[in-house]
Amino acid sequence: MCRQVLCAAFARGRITVLRRAVAEHAAYEGLTGRRLEDFVLAVNEITTNAVVHGGGHGRLRMWSHGGRLWCEVTDEGPGLPPGWMGDMRPPTGFEGCGRGLWLTRMLCDQITIVSGPRGTTVTFAALRD
Repeated sequence: MCRQVLCAAFARGRITVLRRAVAEHAAYEGLTGRRLEDFVLAVNEITTNAVVHGGGHGRLRMWSHGGRLWCEVTDEGPGLPPGWMGDMRPPTGFEGCGRGLWLTRMLCDQITIVSGPRGTTVTFAALRD
């Protein structure tokens, strides 16, 4: 059974409040310790990307399903540059581009990225403890 946990709009200046709400809801849903910290960090990275690169705002949805806590972040930006999504290597040096998505791939059990000229949706999950 799929159960909605949190649904929120966000923008610049509201990510800290959203991150706290995510941490609270994720803990209530059974994430603890390192899994909780990693999930909240992933949410922070992806929501920050939406604000910085995806039009300044976005929507977050969290739900519980199949022993996992899921998060979907959607923005209305111009989409990701062609060709970068296949690269699983960490960004080098001081590159800012791609670090948040790479980190989310490392921190979460599953991630899906759908991007086009009308925006990007990143969906990721963490196994519940």
